[in-house]
Amino acid sequence: MSEALEILKSCDAFLEGHFLLSSGRHSSAYCQMAYLQQYPDRCAEVMKAVADKIKEMDVDVIVGPAMGGIVYAYELARQTGKRAIFTERVDNVMTLKRFAIHPGEKCLIAEDVVTTGISSLETKRVIEEAGGVCLGITCVVDRTKPEAPSPIPIVASALKLDLPNYAPEECPICKEGKLPLVHLGSRKMKQEAKQTL
Repeated sequence: MSEALEILKSCDAFLEGHFLLSSGRHSSAYCQMAYLQQYPDRCAEVMKAVADKIKEMDVDVIVGPAMGGIVYAYELARQTGKRAIFTERVDNVMTLKRFAIHPGEKCLIAEDVVTTGISSLETKRVIEEAGGVCLGITCVVDRTKPEAPSPIPIVASALKLDLPNYAPEECPICKEGKLPLVHLGSRKMKQEAKQTL
């Protein structure tokens, strides 16, 4: 087991059961990354591997989508000496409400967990609309699959987990019917995901 996974398990940030992911897919494992944020020393330790990978990159701003990316953007910026900002939803649309990205600034997106990378596209749009350049994604946990890579390159992660996730109609845990479906995320679910609850 990797050191990062051990740290996640030690603070209950890695859970097993039956979960509805923000992508609308189902999984037997869930990374509740807010639990890692309770322990700044452990969070810093996990993020050191990511910071080390991006230190030599020409980056101006680390952008964390609210809620999950805020702390990780801050921690990466702290360890690399960069500026940290966050995007947030206004009427369920990702926006740059409190900060500015200046034309030509090179930005990295900091996420907690990337499963499909679709969420990051919203932040990439915000960066580009402000005139910034999106260099890619950093994350604590990379859950992407080779057959479904992130639409934005993942340039660094602390942990790569190959955990199965399923379309709701194909979920073997649902078919077994023993475990209730749990939604722990903070994002409003897509319409098709809501219909599975």
